[in-house]
Amino acid sequence: MWLGAAAAAPLSLARRLPCSRRLRFFGPPPPPPPPPLLVLLLRRLSLCLGRRLHSLGPAAAMPEKRPFERLPAEVSPINYSLCLKPDLLDFTFEGKLEAAAQVRQATNQIVMNCADIDIITASYAPEGDEEIHATGFNYQNEDEKVTLSFPSTLQTGTGTLKIDFVGELNDKMKGFYRSKYTTPSGEVRYAAVTQFEATDARRAFPCWDEPAIKATFDISLVVPKDRVALSNMNVIDRKPYPDDENLVEVKFARTPVMSTYLVAFVVGEYDFVETRSKDGVCVRVYTPVGKAEQGKFALEVAAKTLPFYKDYFNVPYPLPKIDLIAIADFAAGAMENWGLVTYRETALLIDPKNSCSSSRQWVALVVGHELAHQWFGNLVTMEWWTHLWLNEGFASWIEYLCVDHCFPEYDIWTQFVSADYTRAQELDALDNSHPIEVSKVSVGHPSEVDEIFDAISYSKGASVIRMLHDYIGDKDFKKGMNIYLTKFQQKNAATEDLWESLENASGKPIAAVMSTWTKQMGFPLIYVEAEQVEDDRVLKLSQRKFSASGPYSGEDCPQWMVPITISTSDEPNEAKLKILMEKPEMSVVLKNVKPDQWIKLNLGTVGFYRTQYSSAMLESLLPGIRDLSLPPVDRLGLQNDLFSLARAGIINTVDVLKVMEAFVNEPNYTVWSDLSCNLGILSTLLSHTDFYEEIQLFVKDVFSPIGERLGWDPKPGEGHLDALLRGLVLGKLGKSGHKPTLEEARRRFKDHVDGKQILSADLRSPVYLTVLKHGDSTTLDIMLKLHKEADMQEEKNRIERVLGATSPPELIQKVLTFALSEEVRPQDTVSVIGGVAGGSKQGRKAAWKFIKDNWEELYNRYQGGFLISRLIKLSVEGFAVDKMAGEVKAFFESHPAPSAERTIQQCCENILLNAAWLKRDAESIHQYLLERKASQPTV
Repeated sequence: MWLGAAAAAPLSLARRLPCSRRLRFFGPPPPPPPPPLLVLLLRRLSLCLGRRLHSLGPAAAMPEKRPFERLPAEVSPINYSLCLKPDLLDFTFEGKLEAAAQVRQATNQIVMNCADIDIITASYAPEGDEEIHATGFNYQNEDEKVTLSFPSTLQTGTGTLKIDFVGELNDKMKGFYRSKYTTPSGEVRYAAVTQFEATDARRAFPCWDEPAIKATFDISLVVPKDRVALSNMNVIDRKPYPDDENLVEVKFARTPVMSTYLVAFVVGEYDFVETRSKDGVCVRVYTPVGKAEQGKFALEVAAKTLPFYKDYFNVPYPLPKIDLIAIADFAAGAMENWGLVTYRETALLIDPKNSCSSSRQWVALVVGHELAHQWFGNLVTMEWWTHLWLNEGFASWIEYLCVDHCFPEYDIWTQFVSADYTRAQELDALDNSHPIEVSKVSVGHPSEVDEIFDAISYSKGASVIRMLHDYIGDKDFKKGMNIYLTKFQQKNAATEDLWESLENASGKPIAAVMSTWTKQMGFPLIYVEAEQVEDDRVLKLSQRKFSASGPYSGEDCPQWMVPITISTSDEPNEAKLKILMEKPEMSVVLKNVKPDQWIKLNLGTVGFYRTQYSSAMLESLLPGIRDLSLPPVDRLGLQNDLFSLARAGIINTVDVLKVMEAFVNEPNYTVWSDLSCNLGILSTLLSHTDFYEEIQLFVKDVFSPIGERLGWDPKPGEGHLDALLRGLVLGKLGKSGHKPTLEEARRRFKDHVDGKQILSADLRSPVYLTVLKHGDSTTLDIMLKLHKEADMQEEKNRIERVLGATSPPELIQKVLTFALSEEVRPQDTVSVIGGVAGGSKQGRKAAWKFIKDNWEELYNRYQGGFLISRLIKLSVEGFAVDKMAGEVKAFFESHPAPSAERTIQQCCENILLNAAWLKRDAESIHQYLLERKASQPTV
C-alpha cells in the first residue's frame, strides 16, 4: 500500500434494508429462522452508540486495554465462495458465503472476524453429512469478531460453512464502501469499492482476516447491467440475474491461495485502456468515464514494469491479468490487491497537457511500488503485521529501482535520499520511534496495526534494504530474492526467512548484520577524525546512537554492524575502501592518500547513519561543494547531516547556514530540494521570533542566483529535472517575497485567469502559492473559483495544497471552513488543514484551534485510521513552545485517538525539541543574519 498524501470520509449511518428485502436475494432461508428485525436493529443501534460514545472522548469511559488474541486455530478456510449484491442507492449489500473449511480440532463453535455486518443465518455441513444450523451469533464488537455457536460438536475433517449476511456500503473509505463521483453530464453517482488492508475485509464478509490464514476465492457480484464489475481475477461468466432484469451476475475465476486483505471488488462506471506486456499479461488501466486518455502513461509504466520484475525475481507474474483503477474517494495513495490495484486518481491519471512533471514521477513510483507487491507481499506474504516492513520497506526500495530502469533521466536514486532516507532518519532519531520489526505484543488490535504504517516501516525499511543491496551486490541480491520467493510462494514468511535466503546466496552474515538494524530502534552517528602518516591517512572511527535531543548519554548504548564505504577526491565516485564496522571504535588505514585530498564517508549516502567529521576534515570537504567535485548525492548527504547535527545541538546552526551559502553554484534539483526543505524547517522555527524577515532575506539570497539562471520558461534541451527545479526555486522565491518573482507571478496569474496565456502545469503550484501568500480576499476567491471549475483532481489538489499560504486571519478561517466543505474530497481535507498549519505562525494556531473545535467530526470522518495521524502531525509539530507540548498531550488524553498514540508522542517530543533549539541558537542565528545583512552592499 502506498500511503502517499492521504485522507478519508464522513461517518454516517446508511439506511438499513427491511429484513424481507435483505433475504429476497437468496430466497427463503432454511430453518432456524433468522433473528427478528428488532433484534438486528437493536444490535446495530447499540453497536453505533458504542462507537459514538467512544468518539466523544472525555465523557466516555475508556475501557481497560485487554490483551489481544488472534483467531483460534480449530477451524480454517480452504476456499471462500462469495457472492455479493451491492445496492448503490440504499448503500447496503447482501452477501452469501459458502466456505470450504477444515475443522482441525473438534469444537462446537467457529470464531471469525466480523465488523459492521449482520449475520442472518449460518450453518455447517460436514462432508457427506447433514447440515448443522448455528443457534447463536455472539458479536465481540471491540475485537471485531463473531462466535457462531452450534448445538452439536463439529468433528475434525472438512465441510462447508454457509453464512447469509447483510452490511452497509459505508462512507469511511474502508471495507466495502461507497465512492462518490460525478458523471460527464454532471449527475452525482456512487461506485462500490474496497479497501481491506490492514483489517477491513471483515467489513465486507465474515472471514478469517489474518494474513497467515490464506485460502482461494471464488467471487461473484450481482450488479446493475450498465456497470463495470471487477475483482482480482478475470471474468469467466456473465449472465442475467433471474430476479431482476436490470441486474447481471458476474463470476470471476478462482484466485491463487491468498490473504483476505488482498481481496478486492469494484462496481462502477469506468473507461479503460489496455495492452499486453511482452510476457502476454493483459494490462488495463480503468479511468473515470471520458478520461481514458489519462490512463495511458500508467499503462505504459505498468507494461514495462511487469517484465522488469519478472526478470529481476526470475519468477513469472502468476495471474492472467492485472487491472489498475482510479477510485474517486480513496484514503491511501494506492493498494496492491492482487490483480486489481486501486489508486487515488492523482496516483494513476496523467493528463498530457495539464499534468506536471512531479505528477508523472509520482505515478511512475506508485505503479512501481504496487506492482512489486504482486510478488513481494501477495505471492509471499508476511506472517503477521509485525513483519509489515517486509512488504512495505521492500516495495518502497524496489519502486526506485524500477523507475530508474524505466526513466533513467529522473536521477531517482538521488531523490530517494531526500524523499525517504532523510525522512526516516528524522523520525528514527526521536525517543518515540520504534524498531523496524515491532514486537508481537505491540501489534495486535486493528488500531495498533494502523500505527505502524509509517516512515519507519516504509522509508527506513527501504533505506536498510538499499544498504543491504549495496553490501551484498546486485547479483547475489537477485539470487537471494529468487530463493526466497520460490521457497515461500503462496505461503507466509518472516524477516528471518528473507535473511536466510540472502545469506545462502551471498555467503555473508546477513542475519547478524541486519538484526542490528531491524530489531533495535535508531541508528548510529559515526564520528571520524584523520591523521596523515607519511603517504597514508589513518582514520579513527567511533559510533554512538544518534539522538535528536543531543549526544546520546544512555547507559547501554546500542551498537550496529555498519557497512562503511570511504571515498577520496582522487576518485569521488568510487569506494577506496569498504569495511564492516562491528565495534564501537576502530582505526582504518587508507594507503596512498595525499595531504591535500579530502576523505568522505558513506559514498552515495547509502549507509543508514549520520557522519560527524572533525573540523579539519569538514573544512577540506567544503570546496568539493563549491566546485561540484563531490557527487550530488554526497553534497546532499553532507548538508543534511550538518543540519541534523545542528537541530540536535551538537553543532551551531550558524555553521550550517555558512555551508548552505557554499551551494551557490549547485545545479542539481534534489540537492536544492533538500536544502529547501531544511530552510523551510528553519523558517518555521524562526517564525516564533521577531526576526523572521531576516531568514526570508537569507532564503532570497541563496535562491536568487539559481532562479536567475533558470528563468521562467524552459530552454531547449531541458528535461524532467529542470522542470522540477524551476518549480521549486520559483516557489521558494515567491513565498519569501522576492520582488521580481512576485511581480512576474502576478502578471502570469492574471493572464492565466483571463485565458490569455494558460500557465504550464509545472508553473502552476509556484505561481498559485506566490499570489496567495501576498494576495487578498479577491485572490483567494479567484483560486476557489479555479478549484470549482477544475475538471481534473490533480489541479484541485494542487490548489488545495497551497490555499493555506494566505495570510489575513479571516481568509485563513475561510480556508479552514472550506476544508470540511462538500467541495473538498474527504481524503484531501487533511492536506488543506495541513497546508494552513504549515503556511504561517497564524495559520498554525488557527489550524490547531480548528482541529480542537471540530475534533468529533474529524475523528468520526477518519475512524481512527492513519489519516488522523497525518492530520495531527501536519498540524502541531511546527510549534516551538514548551507549553504547547503539554496542551497537545492534554487534549489527546481527553480525546483518545488509539491509532495515533505514537504520532502524538512524537509530535510532543518534536515541539519540545524545537523549543530547545530556539532557546539554544536563536540569538546566534540572529546575530549572524544581522552581520551578513550589514556586510552586503546596498543597492
